[in-house]
Amino acid sequence: MTAPRVSPAPHAPSLDLGGRTALVTGAAGGIGRACALRLAAAGAKVRAVDRDASGLETLAEQGHDLAGTVEPHVLDLTDLDAAELAAAGTDVLVNNAGLQLVRPIEEFPPDAFHQVLTVMLEAPFRLIRGALPHMYGQGWGRIVNVSSVHGLRASAYKSAYVAAKHGLEGLSKTAALEGAPHSVTSNCVNPAYVRTPLVEKQLADQAQAHGIPEERVLSEVLLQDSAVKRLIEPEEVAEAVAYLCAPQASFVTGTSLVLDGGWTAH
Repeated sequence: MTAPRVSPAPHAPSLDLGGRTALVTGAAGGIGRACALRLAAAGAKVRAVDRDASGLETLAEQGHDLAGTVEPHVLDLTDLDAAELAAAGTDVLVNNAGLQLVRPIEEFPPDAFHQVLTVMLEAPFRLIRGALPHMYGQGWGRIVNVSSVHGLRASAYKSAYVAAKHGLEGLSKTAALEGAPHSVTSNCVNPAYVRTPLVEKQLADQAQAHGIPEERVLSEVLLQDSAVKRLIEPEEVAEAVAYLCAPQASFVTGTSLVLDGGWTAH
């Protein structure tokens, strides 16, 4: 049995992003929504990017009373040129958008593999490429790539997702090395399974792939390698993202901040 969900920590008062522009992809729900609201609470003008227009409208309503603003930006990240243009003038870039399909390699549709790599690796490259000229010009910038424990470890039946996240880790490190002379940091945040629609939609696929009932997937598959037997809340991931944007994290770059409940301690 999993532990009850936890309440997120109070917003850290030391993070002040007043006057900064942040872009968060996959912002209509889950981790992206939590990050957008967290950065707006710190005073940022947040460009909330997603292809889900109605989800973005709901997010904008939730952000009405925050210190910063949330501006919906409907965009399909498979339009790579548009993604790069959207990142222009960005001070904080949070590459979060993702998708998942659980299939054995021999049954994995090639077009789905291509789509996952496009959204989760090529789009972050184009967004970083679009954001860096402004960051370099002002001598400050924060790139946070929402990776995964699957950026560090592999699981069966997730070839596209694991490949994309491993690639994102390398892209993030390269951006850190190139950005350091300009005071631009680049890091990954690596959660295990987060309480999001993306994870909830996996249950049926995982049950079919592993040949077990859906109700057993959470305990026997998703949380099997985690010492902490619960899902992470999106707000917990957002706090890690916020930390990497804070002045206290200016020397943290080229690394992965792991929130995996002890998964990689094995």
